[in-house]
Amino acid sequence: MNRPRRLLRPRTLRARLTVGLVVLLAVSCAAVGLAAVVELNGFLTQRLDEQLTQAGIRFPESLEHNGRLPDDRPQSRKDVTGGTSLGDEHGDTRRMATGTFGARLLHGTVTHKGLIRSGDPSADLDVDVTARDARRLAAVPVDGRPHSVELSALDDYRVVATAGRDGDVLIVGLPLEPVEATVHRLELVSGIVFGLALVVTGVAGACWVRWSLRPLSRVAATATRVSELPLAGGEVALPTRAPDTDPHSEVGQMAAAFHRMLGHVEDALTRRQAGEERLRRFAADASHELRTPVASVRGHAELALLHPGPVPPEVTRALHRITAESARMGEMVDDLLLLARLDAGRPLESRPVDLTRLVLDAVADARAAGPGHRWTLDLPKDPVTVAGDAHRLHQVLANLLANARVHTPAGTKVTVTVETDGEQARLSVHDDGPGVPEDIRPTVFERFTRAEHRRPPDATGGGAGLGLSIVAAVVEAHGGDVGLESGPGATTLTVRLPAHGTRGSAHGTFSTG
Repeated sequence: MNRPRRLLRPRTLRARLTVGLVVLLAVSCAAVGLAAVVELNGFLTQRLDEQLTQAGIRFPESLEHNGRLPDDRPQSRKDVTGGTSLGDEHGDTRRMATGTFGARLLHGTVTHKGLIRSGDPSADLDVDVTARDARRLAAVPVDGRPHSVELSALDDYRVVATAGRDGDVLIVGLPLEPVEATVHRLELVSGIVFGLALVVTGVAGACWVRWSLRPLSRVAATATRVSELPLAGGEVALPTRAPDTDPHSEVGQMAAAFHRMLGHVEDALTRRQAGEERLRRFAADASHELRTPVASVRGHAELALLHPGPVPPEVTRALHRITAESARMGEMVDDLLLLARLDAGRPLESRPVDLTRLVLDAVADARAAGPGHRWTLDLPKDPVTVAGDAHRLHQVLANLLANARVHTPAGTKVTVTVETDGEQARLSVHDDGPGVPEDIRPTVFERFTRAEHRRPPDATGGGAGLGLSIVAAVVEAHGGDVGLESGPGATTLTVRLPAHGTRGSAHGTFSTG
């Protein structure tokens, strides 16, 4: 029931305004037409009542006396030619209109009746009056006022009942058919004229509304283009503003306010982009400048450990810690420098890379680093090739496997799967560990996101939270995407890259560790 109503309901503002205009005009036309019909019907009925009053009771009274009135003298009934008048033997029809009906009732029974038909000046005394018509005539109030009566044989009549001289009731009436015909013709003409007016108004109103709402349509088109822009990051160029309109109209005021808002948004985006550029340059410059002193610190620590002389154990442990932390700091600086370069949009090397070979090498390295885990491979028999930077893709694989190794306890099964459909290569790393906490899943690929409570108790050290962000940045630079599905006992990280090679048709499963 509700769906058809929704389909019939106009949805656009243009349609609503047009429909509203047509509906208002239709209501106005209906009101004017109704008032005209009612007024004309009343006017014509009043004229008919005046004719009844002028006719009097001469015709029905003459029906009882065969065309003579009680006070008529025989010589008065002769015309100048010596013939009888029109009233002789057929009722007095002088000055009576066509369709005049007369009847005499005595004690509620119709004793005489007559009708003046068209083309016949004499009265027709054989009018068919049914018993139902007789009851209706008897029910007419004898008050000398016009009343409407429906006669089955004669249609609707306007009649007047008057008391006769002999205790009878004399009724004279005129047909309502001319009044009804005139009123019906007015209704037909009004319907045709008002219908044409509604059609013309609908078409003209639609054009007028469309022309009036052109500024609003331009604003809507501009807003649509703005909504399709990637405003989350990078340089954003807002579309050209819509032309200015009349500032005194509501549409013009709305367009002016929208343009001011776009100006503020553009200014904010420009400032944000400038801030991101400054931060990116700072990260790149800082990372570049830190590489030398970090390498120098590490080199001095390693040189001190090679000193041949006796060194206290505490100093030896401190030098080992300096070496390890400087190495970790060097890796962090390299990661920040890589992210800064990727953010700057520097292109990566693009060559055919055997993804299957990269997976084999990366899993071998992960098995050596985490012998307590069970490593499983699910690879196609045919090599899967993608276009990209082999070194960076190897870094993606190393980070994914390190994430699975560091954040799951010993004995966890980690499965690496590679497959392709000819157009896209799909690499997934699945583990049956405790899963990623729900509170950090939305930000797991953002920088410096860490989940220390997910790390097993025997894990040593700690990352900077850049591993998965590097994965996302490198994969995005290759035109791919990365996703996460995690729950207790099942975590899967999936990387999708554009394929460049043959489609894998069969898979083989290998287990290491």
